[in-house]
Amino acid sequence: MTLLLAACAHPRLVLPADAGASLPDFHRIHADVTSSCAGVRTMTVELGLSGRAGRRRLRGRVVAGLSRDSSMRLEGVAPFGPPVFILAATAQTTVLLLPRDARVLRGTRAEDVLGALTGVALSPADLLAVLTGCVAPSSEAVRGRLHGNGWASVDLATGATLYLQKRGNLWHLRAARRAGWQIEYQFEAGAFPRSVRLQADDDALSVDVTATLSQVETNVDLDANAFAVAVPTDAVPMTLEELRRSGPLGDR
Repeated sequence: MTLLLAACAHPRLVLPADAGASLPDFHRIHADVTSSCAGVRTMTVELGLSGRAGRRRLRGRVVAGLSRDSSMRLEGVAPFGPPVFILAATAQTTVLLLPRDARVLRGTRAEDVLGALTGVALSPADLLAVLTGCVAPSSEAVRGRLHGNGWASVDLATGATLYLQKRGNLWHLRAARRAGWQIEYQFEAGAFPRSVRLQADDDALSVDVTATLSQVETNVDLDANAFAVAVPTDAVPMTLEELRRSGPLGDR
């Protein structure tokens, strides 16, 4: 079980490495840059995934429902037939169902399951923050810096850093760093990213995955049943280690 074959990746975006000078009014700039994502409670979105994880190329389509309260539902869409996987999580429970294999995994953190499936280990709240452009669920700005070549950066209390570039007179999010990851953003029309690229800092993981967002809706009420899975009675339990071995990082 895995998501399949993708195109070659683009080179990594080189981010500023200099100490920089003080960025005046960085609190206001950060508030402007995150004005759309800061108020997002829920999000439904279709994600087109491409890239690589470990030695495998990835390509697939995932329908996602995410909530700020640490709930999510992800369905790996197949060209025909049942989903490749259904992952549903709340703050209390996580269930992964592989309908085609009649296997089920319970009692494991959502981020560990997502990491085994795609190489990207993020919690539901972190995934929502990354996809909307806030980068981290708690995004208090603590420092701003001006760099060469038209870059600025804003450090968050969580340890994440946003990298900004100017278009006209306004700063816009272009990239970010957070523990273990470099993130690149592409925006078109609209408040939310058109694509989000995540690259692992650990070269041994060799994870470079791009999610293209479409059909985005925010702050719609999501029924609690969306974060539950109807598990067939004949589904065979599996372990996280079994999932990791069959996933894209299993042959590192």
